[in-house]
Amino acid sequence: MKFYTMPEVNFNSILENVNRHIKLEKEESDFFISLLQHRLLNRKEFLLRQGEICRKETFIVKGCLRVYTTDENGAEHVVIFGVENWWVGDFASFITQTPATYYIDALEDTEVLQITKEDLERLYEKVHKFERFFRLLLQNAYAAQQNRINQNLAFTAEQRYLDFIKKYPQLEQRISQKQVSSYLGITPVFLSMIRRKLMGK
Repeated sequence: MKFYTMPEVNFNSILENVNRHIKLEKEESDFFISLLQHRLLNRKEFLLRQGEICRKETFIVKGCLRVYTTDENGAEHVVIFGVENWWVGDFASFITQTPATYYIDALEDTEVLQITKEDLERLYEKVHKFERFFRLLLQNAYAAQQNRINQNLAFTAEQRYLDFIKKYPQLEQRISQKQVSSYLGITPVFLSMIRRKLMGK
């Protein structure tokens, strides 16, 4: 784990992300930035392990994280991938400060910005509009989770793959076929069959 002082960090992407939903004055932006912690993760390094308490919300500046669970046989099931300009975390664990359901680790060397629950409360008190921002964040995360459940229930494997390509443009070139198939809930062999079929159309 590596932490750096503020002058070495580029905060443009996170401020652009925030300003898509709320408009900040300079002093509000400066206060928000002052609460952020910068972290670099090496490939395969954990951001969070199942059973730990998620104490920070995480914004991805560069790289790719995966959020996943494991079953009783040790098989991994990817719930989401987090890429540039995404927020990730175990939201239930963060909100309730109870043990996390998910593992989160880096599929690439990854740069993130994080804010602790305590500092988030300070932010809410001083810049009230951030309550709206994080409420929207949670609403979007909940909607995405519901959509993911519906897809797993109603979509064919081919439809899920096409949605994956739409949701994560270019990510397929950055991660392994094993990770993609884990996200889709199919075997790598079946994924290869779907790709060949689509290429033949």
